[in-house]
Amino acid sequence: MTTTVEIAKFVDDDLDQALAILIPQLSSSSPSPSRSQLDEIVSSPATKLFVARIDGRIVGALTLALFRLPTGLRAWIEDVVVDGDVRGSGVGEALNRAALDEAKRRGAVTVDLTSRPSRKDANRLYRRLGFVARETNVYRFEFEA
Repeated sequence: MTTTVEIAKFVDDDLDQALAILIPQLSSSSPSPSRSQLDEIVSSPATKLFVARIDGRIVGALTLALFRLPTGLRAWIEDVVVDGDVRGSGVGEALNRAALDEAKRRGAVTVDLTSRPSRKDANRLYRRLGFVARETNVYRFEFEA
């Protein structure tokens, strides 16, 4: 079982259908992106959508956001999801390594991510990859729908 990772260059039925399966595994409260939203993600210079495949089938995804600040180019990893059928087979690691390589290639100073404490396997992976928990508070402001 060989995992390949690539940056999505365009949106096709394969990507659209795969995310319709993967996103509910990531969040029960967030709908899968529409085709036009996927197009916006894939075409944006600020985001890179990584997809992992096993035997040609998309089994995982990760979004890398890149943004310039006065203190340098920063990167943020978001929406990491691996299909439940292949979790533990190295897909998450392959996705994260590809994103880290891209962030470094682009000149990012740091790469951040967040992960719920309940996601023990994911947190173990992030520490193994070299991520360090920061002494910080994360705040969120939510707009009313």
